[in-house]
Amino acid sequence: MRRSTIIPAVLLFAVVVAGWAATSPEATISNKQIRVTMYLPDPVNGFYKGARFDWSGIISSVEFGGHNFYGQWFSKIDPTVRDVSYKDDDILVSVNTSAMGPAEEFQTPLGYDNAKEGDSFVKIGVGVLKKRNDTRYAFANVYDIVDHGKWTVKQTANSVEFTQELNDNATGYAYLYKKTIRLTEDKPEMVIEHSLKNIGKLPITSLVYNHNFTLFDHLPTSDITVTVPYEIKSTRLPEPNAAVITGNRFVYAKAVENTERVAGGLQGFGPMASDNDFKIENRKAGTGVHIQGNRPLQNASVWSIRSVVAVEPFIEVAVDPGKDFTWQYTYTFYELPK
Repeated sequence: MRRSTIIPAVLLFAVVVAGWAATSPEATISNKQIRVTMYLPDPVNGFYKGARFDWSGIISSVEFGGHNFYGQWFSKIDPTVRDVSYKDDDILVSVNTSAMGPAEEFQTPLGYDNAKEGDSFVKIGVGVLKKRNDTRYAFANVYDIVDHGKWTVKQTANSVEFTQELNDNATGYAYLYKKTIRLTEDKPEMVIEHSLKNIGKLPITSLVYNHNFTLFDHLPTSDITVTVPYEIKSTRLPEPNAAVITGNRFVYAKAVENTERVAGGLQGFGPMASDNDFKIENRKAGTGVHIQGNRPLQNASVWSIRSVVAVEPFIEVAVDPGKDFTWQYTYTFYELPK
């Protein structure tokens, strides 16, 4: 896949999601408790081809105890939309936002500020992108992907390992990025392990966050509670008629309807990795997911619309040449007491 043909994103992605997904390569893993289905990175037939999120491990479904987590939260992909929009009853998203499940984004691109119009820059998990003009970088912009790197996938009955090797001589950035999604034996537990090895000439610094597009049994966003192990001191409060913060809980006051968005900060965490800990529960579905990270938080927030709720932990990534950086998230799925 190295130095692959430029994909003109606006033309390529004017499709309805259902038809696209039918031909997209995927993998399924399972243990005695849960079954996980995910899409595989593929520049031609892959479900996700945007320039925002890491292409590996786009999880479309987790089945546990008769419940389903994650899934498609939008109606269509529309090349005229910058992020999320609405038309009649449809939720429309851009190419770059059309991910699902625990989608991760390396928010800070490498080499963008020093690049001139037409030069390359690097987005980890995506590839080498082409700078359009001298405007500030924005995830909503459409950038041509001029090199996807070399993706390899290894699968077992209960794990999938993704590896992307990329070397951009123009910028001097090069890395070996590995993500493994594995299921813990006989537990409703999914672990996402990462390693980033810097094989280039320049230090790599970025901010990576997990968008965690979470659905519970495909129900609308209501009866949601987010719980953390610290007192929330939000720097961005939600609208009080939509959600309230009480101690260590962010509680939805009503269902999210029509074009409403409910969002807020989850600051108040300390420097210890143990604060990278979030429980998202849906009382109507009677289920929850417990997400634990092993790196200290740099930021944390909640974002949601009527079809999906997202708890977003951010961590800093810094890797000198010849070194590597690792991090992981553990997801435990459970039922609420009846």
